[in-house]
Amino acid sequence: MAVSKERKAELIAQYGKDEHDSGSAAVQGALLTERIRGLTEHMKSHKKDFHTRRGLLMLVGKRRRLLSYIKKGDVEAYRELIKSLGIRDNIQ
Repeated sequence: MAVSKERKAELIAQYGKDEHDSGSAAVQGALLTERIRGLTEHMKSHKKDFHTRRGLLMLVGKRRRLLSYIKKGDVEAYRELIKSLGIRDNIQ
């Protein structure tokens, strides 16, 4: 569900340029991925929670648009990011 302050700080430190860089595309993609993983676990036990399902699909779409923006700018950075996040490359 929500990402804790500590986990958010870890992700910003890992993917950002410095500890205050929370707005770069790589950091946003990492934070979205963390939220998506939490909601996916929730959906495994609450199969009929359609409000959460809609929110999850919206987050997946937002991450997909963000990753396509990164891929358009720098393909190598995109490949490194999806490899470190552990997600598949399905953006044309």
